[in-house]
Amino acid sequence: MKSSAKKEKKPGLTYAKAGVSIEEGDALVARLASKNKLIGGFSGVFPLPVAGMKDPVILASTDGVGTKLLLAQKQKVLDTVGIDLVAMVVNDLIVSAARPLFFLDYYATGKLTQDEGDSVLAGILAGCKEAGIPLLGGETAEMPGLYKPGDFDLAGFAVGVADRADLIDGSNVRPGDVILGLDSTGVHSNGYSLVRAIVKEARLALGRTYRGLDGTLGEALLRPTRIYVRAILSLLDAVRPTAMAHITGGGLPGNLVRVLPKDAKAVIDTEAWVPPAVFALLREKGGVERDEMFRVFNMGIGYVVMCRPEEEAAALKSLARSGVVARRIGAIAKGRRQVVLN
Repeated sequence: MKSSAKKEKKPGLTYAKAGVSIEEGDALVARLASKNKLIGGFSGVFPLPVAGMKDPVILASTDGVGTKLLLAQKQKVLDTVGIDLVAMVVNDLIVSAARPLFFLDYYATGKLTQDEGDSVLAGILAGCKEAGIPLLGGETAEMPGLYKPGDFDLAGFAVGVADRADLIDGSNVRPGDVILGLDSTGVHSNGYSLVRAIVKEARLALGRTYRGLDGTLGEALLRPTRIYVRAILSLLDAVRPTAMAHITGGGLPGNLVRVLPKDAKAVIDTEAWVPPAVFALLREKGGVERDEMFRVFNMGIGYVVMCRPEEEAAALKSLARSGVVARRIGAIAKGRRQVVLN
């Protein structure tokens, strides 16, 4: 005899059961919107300031933080990687003499949590404040299966404006120009795959203070990338650089060569400055060759300005007023396009 009892219906799948919390995402956006009135719709609106420009052009840049995120996750310190994100993007943008206008972010994670999301976005907002631009919007994507719980990635995008006649592209560089190096805060956000390999192979302790460091190794490695926007925009009011470069992956050799004309070389005096102690530690513990260190890391120089020798004093004075330590680290000479490390 067949049972007359009805079979209990199995509850259907939901987005939350699949690993995505719409409520958590909405709450994160709401918290961000409460701090930033430009956010909340499907897109951001920004009035384009072109007053006084004869031929305004738009410039754009995008970047990420790289595997520095893994060290941040390991140490559970997530409130500075957002600063790194903004810095990596806007520092690239100002190389051409563009004035950054606004920033957008992309934050992808396996499982969105309030504490993690708030910490990451707090860093992005802090970076935007330092750069003098608004966070105009972005995307927060929760993607279980693609990212493990606790894993996340960041990407950033910025747009700037400049008068075409004011753009700086290195075409005016000539022998005799001086090369000014602006201090970095440390490793910044490049070379962290090598950093992590050294930490692992040499069994370095992130919580230990090694010789020369002013804190723990973990603190030194998570120190956020310096944002040079305000200093460079002030500099542009004082002098006319012939070229500028943001020293990221590739170090001084890989980034300076990008702004050199084919008949000029950059000769760098590597004894003109003392790199932060963290670089000496990484080189020693990892057994890394000198040229490899300069090819991978910024070695204490996060940004470079090239200018005519008669403008050197004014440039250094302007940078000092902005609180940036800078000095001459080399000069441009005649020769094939290359960077020579003396």
